[in-house]
Amino acid sequence: MSEEVKPGFVRVRLDLSYDGRDFSGWAKQREGQRTVQGEIEDALRTVTRSGETYELTVAGRTDSGVHARGQVAHVDLPESAWAEHREKLLRRLAGRLPHDVRIWRAEEAPAGFNARFSAIWRRYAYRVTDHPGGVDPLLRGHVLWHDWTLDLDAMNEAARALIGEHDFAAYCKRREGATTIRTLQELRWERRPDGILEATVRADAFCHNMVRSLVGAMLFVGDGHRPPDWPGKVLAAGVRDSAVHVVRPHGLTLEEVGYPADELLAARSVEARNKRSLPSAGCC
Repeated sequence: MSEEVKPGFVRVRLDLSYDGRDFSGWAKQREGQRTVQGEIEDALRTVTRSGETYELTVAGRTDSGVHARGQVAHVDLPESAWAEHREKLLRRLAGRLPHDVRIWRAEEAPAGFNARFSAIWRRYAYRVTDHPGGVDPLLRGHVLWHDWTLDLDAMNEAARALIGEHDFAAYCKRREGATTIRTLQELRWERRPDGILEATVRADAFCHNMVRSLVGAMLFVGDGHRPPDWPGKVLAAGVRDSAVHVVRPHGLTLEEVGYPADELLAARSVEARNKRSLPSAGCC
């Protein structure tokens, strides 16, 4: 199992952030596009003077254009390399990495830690402005402009019907063999003092396009095109609705990843691998 570290290796937790606008997402791709994983793995290979690539495992694979402030990954390094480079690893990576990705912490992970499977929640923020003049030019890479006035109360009313454990098939891009059952722990909107509307979206995990689809549905409520009960009805229907737009990625940022206490890490990693199903509602 991937939470077990091979003899002679040390598992290192990396806390990092990146501006996603010039990346083709997190994960390495066969076509050779620029990705966050690729940049970090290349930098690690260079600073450790290794002839091989040490592969990263990440808490959440972000899509092209999505940002991260609190991303977490792990990498298994040879004990000898970790002993030699650990004290100066951050500074050396800072000198090797491009300016749109930074690693803020690199520490030996506790036993049982897996950046992906040990996580108990991920928290995203989506930022949008309905200012008639558009987006502040200094924020244009991180805030969506919605050219309609948005009703904050209506959007929060719509959000309440989506919280809990559900099959989010109506809001996810399906992947063969993957479940779309998720527990949405928090979904709320607030208007910041600068007028930007910020959605906080926290769940145990997310399926592909889930956050951006949820935001798209609630924006339709906020601008009056749909009633507040519409996103809940879409969820209950369980199929993609053509009226649910997947909003653009640049407004989305992975803010934080949560983990249990150290002694629970391994158990959580095992639990997270189990494919979930919803309780049966009965036959009739």
